[in-house]
Amino acid sequence: MPDAVFERLTELEPIARQLEPSPEDRAVLAGRVVDYANSFLDRLRDLPAFVATAGPIAGIPAASIGETPLGIDEALQLLARHVDEPGLNPASHGHLGYIPGGGLFHAALGDYLADVTNRYAGVSFASPGAVRLEHLLVEWMASVAGYPADAAGTLTSGGSLANLVGIVTARDKHGVTGGEVERAVVYLTGHAHHSVDKALRIAGLGGCVVRRVPMDARYRMDAAALDALASADASAGLLPWLVVASAGSTDAGAIDPLDAVADIAERYGLWLHVDGAYGAFFALCDEARPRLAGMARSDSLVMDPHKGLFLPYGSGAVLVKDRRAMLDAHHYSASYMQDAAAPGVEPSPADLSPELSRPFRGLRMWLPLALLGLAPFRAALEEKLLLARYFHERIQRVPGFDVGPEPDLSVVMFRYRPARGDADAFNAALVRAIHADGRVFLSSSRIGGHFVLRLAVLSFRTHRDTIDLALEVLRDTVARLEAS
Repeated sequence: MPDAVFERLTELEPIARQLEPSPEDRAVLAGRVVDYANSFLDRLRDLPAFVATAGPIAGIPAASIGETPLGIDEALQLLARHVDEPGLNPASHGHLGYIPGGGLFHAALGDYLADVTNRYAGVSFASPGAVRLEHLLVEWMASVAGYPADAAGTLTSGGSLANLVGIVTARDKHGVTGGEVERAVVYLTGHAHHSVDKALRIAGLGGCVVRRVPMDARYRMDAAALDALASADASAGLLPWLVVASAGSTDAGAIDPLDAVADIAERYGLWLHVDGAYGAFFALCDEARPRLAGMARSDSLVMDPHKGLFLPYGSGAVLVKDRRAMLDAHHYSASYMQDAAAPGVEPSPADLSPELSRPFRGLRMWLPLALLGLAPFRAALEEKLLLARYFHERIQRVPGFDVGPEPDLSVVMFRYRPARGDADAFNAALVRAIHADGRVFLSSSRIGGHFVLRLAVLSFRTHRDTIDLALEVLRDTVARLEAS
């Protein structure tokens, strides 16, 4: 090797070694980051749930990435000013919009350990312990859902990828390819999550016949209507093959009649996919379990730990009863991976989903469950159910408010009926005013052609005082808007 190469290596090594901080540097960096995190958590109760912004956000300056490094204090100041202040604060107890995500401190510790050790949990050969831990979590979730012990499953980035995995598995199991696509029929309601439509398109099923099954007055799938549609399609020579039901719809929090839908799926040979991203983990508490019992009869099921288990965003899961079908739909082989194909190892997560490169997601889920036990999770989920009912009952006492049906889970729909003017315009103004106030964050939707407000209770930090605050903000804001 030429001397010039040795000289260049000698120059490069000390620069490259800056990527590996000394013990002293690690202590300083970790100390600053922990102090920042603790300061955020200590102030969190008093921070706004939403900080409205006017126009585009400048964001962290591009100059922050360059040849000259920043100090840790300057970096954290930029993060605080440009990232952690504007917009929605998902860690807040006042986050009552959309379907709140979690952010347990214990899960962050799991992520820290997973990132430092950097175990690769995609292939069993590379990290059998990490993969076994993730399979343990899948087995536990299967028990929660009423699935058999030999069901397959994998941890995903969220419900969207989980829905895609379930639908691709169903597609391949039913052989819906090529010319079959245009006569294949999918059944779902107008409140099915948009990621289902997206998954169908990505899976090459955008040409399927999609039947929007009517809903009842509580925004649940009408099982009789589903039966009639499937019967008519089968008689017409079409291929009914997939029905997607909700165990907690995003808009209304409704649980479709899962047992009745399962009966119909069996009658017509449909694959039953249940989107329980929001609601499935409510099966942990006695109050909701009977309403979710039918999801045990599904062929595939989505569960989002970053919702019902309060984990950080990026924590989804999908279960499939037919292990072989899931493997057949997602397995792969590559010559450079031949060492990983050793006999006797467990199925790898990379064989059960589209992902090959993936983080060790299991540690952020296992550590909180191991450190806290299940009791706090059960209690928090039941508390959210009761808080939604509490709000549903109390908002009706405020003159002018109309409410939707009593919640199946923890989403409440409502709207204000103004003394004069357009109701939709008034409620849109009401949402904007609540966002400007910032103490709580509510979201909105359109149901039955009407503009409605939504209160979704799922943050583990939300307790009765937050619901009382939301009621106060609504009363005061309505009074101000009516006066103006």
